[in-house]
Amino acid sequence: MTWLFNRPADFAKEMVAGFVSAHASMVRQVPGGVVRNTQSKPGSVAVIVGGGSGHYPAFAGLVGQGLAHGAAMGNLFASPSAQQICSVARAANNGGGVLLTFGNYAGDVLHFGLACERLRAEGIPCETFAITDDISSAPLAQKEKRRGVAGDLVVFKAAAAAAERGDSLAEVLAVARRANEQTRTLGLAFSGCKFPGAEHPLFTVPEGKMGFGMGIHGEPGISELAVLSSQDLAKKLTHALLEERPQDIPQTKGARLGVIVNGLGSVKYEELFVFWHDVQPLLQDAGVTIADVQIGEFVTSFDMAGMSLTFIWFDEELETLWLAPATTPAFSRGSVLPHKPLDPVQLEQSGETKIPQGSAASQECAVRVMAMIDALADTIVANAEELGRIDAIAGDGDHGIGMERGVVAARAAASHALNQGGGAGTLLQCAADAWADEAGGTSGAIWGVILNTLGTTIGNSEKPDVITVAQAVSQACSGVMHFGKAKPGDKTLVDVLLPFSQALSAAAEEGLSLSAAWRKAGVVAQQSAQATAQLLPQIGRARPLAERSLGTPDPGAVSLSMIIDAVGACMTNDTREKVCP
Repeated sequence: MTWLFNRPADFAKEMVAGFVSAHASMVRQVPGGVVRNTQSKPGSVAVIVGGGSGHYPAFAGLVGQGLAHGAAMGNLFASPSAQQICSVARAANNGGGVLLTFGNYAGDVLHFGLACERLRAEGIPCETFAITDDISSAPLAQKEKRRGVAGDLVVFKAAAAAAERGDSLAEVLAVARRANEQTRTLGLAFSGCKFPGAEHPLFTVPEGKMGFGMGIHGEPGISELAVLSSQDLAKKLTHALLEERPQDIPQTKGARLGVIVNGLGSVKYEELFVFWHDVQPLLQDAGVTIADVQIGEFVTSFDMAGMSLTFIWFDEELETLWLAPATTPAFSRGSVLPHKPLDPVQLEQSGETKIPQGSAASQECAVRVMAMIDALADTIVANAEELGRIDAIAGDGDHGIGMERGVVAARAAASHALNQGGGAGTLLQCAADAWADEAGGTSGAIWGVILNTLGTTIGNSEKPDVITVAQAVSQACSGVMHFGKAKPGDKTLVDVLLPFSQALSAAAEEGLSLSAAWRKAGVVAQQSAQATAQLLPQIGRARPLAERSLGTPDPGAVSLSMIIDAVGACMTNDTREKVCP
């Protein structure tokens, strides 16, 4: 369990502050994460890494010369928001473009994808890359669905070394892809982990068993097996990884291999050394040349008792990049250039948000939009426990908590924008960023897309009518499907959002008022949410345990239906025909 904390809600914030204070010569805090506190080569590519907190030294501990230029850090086990990622990327930008790289988790894919588009719109060249080294999470034929775990370090290190030597953004991206293709990881867990202040573990492993292939957030692996000896574990993991050597690696003797033995939290260094003692002769018998070995904690999961084994199949370039000098709080090798403190000017501006003034008409509309946000926030807070219960049937049970964090933050941000004279569009956009920042994860990203698209379409000049609102909802739906890659029938929020959008557009074309159109489409949303009970999830964390969810509606679909109802109730209480209550 986690012993040292104050208020659990403040844990991630206080952890980052303490980390930065302890390593001030190497890192500096910016809104959304940390960046190098040392100068980088002008015109070079900046490699930005990131993900949820709770996995130290991933991700902040890997920021420094020769490795990452910055790390965007979300809440515990929750992806950072697009706004946080952009803030870190702006602060770390050296003029040569930005590579955003992260583990292949739905929330990270969404948020980093959104951030990439925002940065490009600002004129900063940007690319993204999701790491897929965990062989237990999907078969080789579906490698693009695999998770990123300890192999994150390999991709981060190789890409950063390429950036350090002056490669272009396209060349750095190519190196990241090559490093990912040459890296394989397999892990296991003996027990789950417990968040600060939590009464129960986030996930569990049966007594006397191990979760073979279990992910760092408790995602299902290959099977549950009786606990084996170190020798037997070494054989099982080593043979599985050797069987998946990349196709271009010769089966004959002489292939050069890098190895990472990673502790996930409670399995300590002495145990990892015993395990490596058992792995080494197996590799020698296989005829590979061991070029480098790293043993320690590189990607953890709080107090999770578990470990992983990573193989990096080197070519000449990849080995050179892996062995290149680096100095960070948690990973160092060789010597790098003397530290030169970073100019603080660009850091001070990286996270600033200005509130543009809305027209008088839009400010009036913003008051009524604020009432809607209040109503939907009250609804989600009141139903957070039930949403968590639904999510726990096949997922990790955090949907209610995440939605509650998101709506509370969105309400506060919207209220601030309203007090600063923002229009309806700005109100929704500020709520979007706050929701994504605090909720994290997939739902945070999705609601960030929805509210930001609504705000952009509605704008800050006119009072939108039913046609405009229907168009805004339609564009939000398209955005969610584009970034989240979900399709109708995948058992996600899309199974409500799409039919609701279609029904709203049809009602608008019939000439109904906004409140009447919304109510009519809201009935469709309710029916669609309940219909998801008969679907099996095709994406997301619930996919490996899909059968468990049969008969239970999707929590994201249910929460969206609740929000639609809450907003509709506001409209019903108003006599005006334009936008709001």
